[in-house]
Amino acid sequence: MMKMKAMNKTTKTNFITYLLVIVIYIVVQTLVMSGSMSSLMQGLLVPLCAYVILAVSLNLTVGILGELSLGHAGFMCVGAFSSAFFSKCMVDVIPSAGLRFFFALLIGAVTAGVFGILIGIPVLRLKGDYLAIVTLAFGEIIKNIVNIMFIGKDANGFHFSTKDAVSLGMEPDGVIIVNGPQGITGTPKDSTFTIGVILILITLFIVLNLIHSRSGRAIMAIRDNRIAAESVGINVTKYKMMAFSVSAALAGVAGVIYAHNLATLTAQPKNFGYNMSIMILVFVVLGGIGNIRGSIIAAIVLTLLPELLRGLSDYRMLIYAIVLIVMMLYNWSPKAIQWRKKYLYFLKFKVEEEV
Repeated sequence: MMKMKAMNKTTKTNFITYLLVIVIYIVVQTLVMSGSMSSLMQGLLVPLCAYVILAVSLNLTVGILGELSLGHAGFMCVGAFSSAFFSKCMVDVIPSAGLRFFFALLIGAVTAGVFGILIGIPVLRLKGDYLAIVTLAFGEIIKNIVNIMFIGKDANGFHFSTKDAVSLGMEPDGVIIVNGPQGITGTPKDSTFTIGVILILITLFIVLNLIHSRSGRAIMAIRDNRIAAESVGINVTKYKMMAFSVSAALAGVAGVIYAHNLATLTAQPKNFGYNMSIMILVFVVLGGIGNIRGSIIAAIVLTLLPELLRGLSDYRMLIYAIVLIVMMLYNWSPKAIQWRKKYLYFLKFKVEEEV
């Protein structure tokens, strides 16, 4: 009976999370169709979906696994460039935009997941600050490697160089696909807000089901006490690798929808550098470590807030900083936590009385 009650509570919590995303989608679509939303805000919708996926997936590593990773922008970069490369090459071969984008999503997720495994094998032996430093270095290495890559295609096949476009030695009819620091130009703009919301729901389904599964309980046991987890026969390496690779693959998915929303995809510090990794970590910390719904809300609020306050140019960053402090206090202050528990208990008691 207790097990059934706990299961119902979990299902109810997950349902509220899904419902939150669907309600936000309906509200936004209503605003767009009525013309109440500016074109600038509409342009933020697809990147916002990418940020939500990144925040939820990073919470799997930071909140559920308990490891501090700062390489999430690197996995996003891998997913973005591998999928954009595929789409650019297949734009004439696969005329169906939906089918091509579906394959691009698979390629981005798988490539980022494979990188997650390759990086995770040596990196997950480290802990704390050391793990953060190594994953941060990985993100920077990926960005810099992409910036020196030149790839072209002609009748003879693909050509690769790390020097410049002239060194590719292509035929006159050849096309440069990856042009070093100038990135990939002409990627099909297949990403939409609707697709982004569907991918958010899929991400939530994967993450929430993993958390509440047997594997998820093993991952949280490792987080709480690694020695105790090992003593009862939990394969620490296996479950840490599972969480890290799933998180990396989902970051790759975020990279795919981000890449297919831009006319030109470049690996700049602002979109794939350590600032992006730290921004995603801020979403996770402010939303509450281990709180998936909180990550969604924090990503939405902190992405839209600077644009909503653009009219208050003199006070914009001041208000933004105040919101950050308030959110931090609300989530982490002992008094605020005590008040929330008391309030929620009172609310639950009142509901049970009415029933």
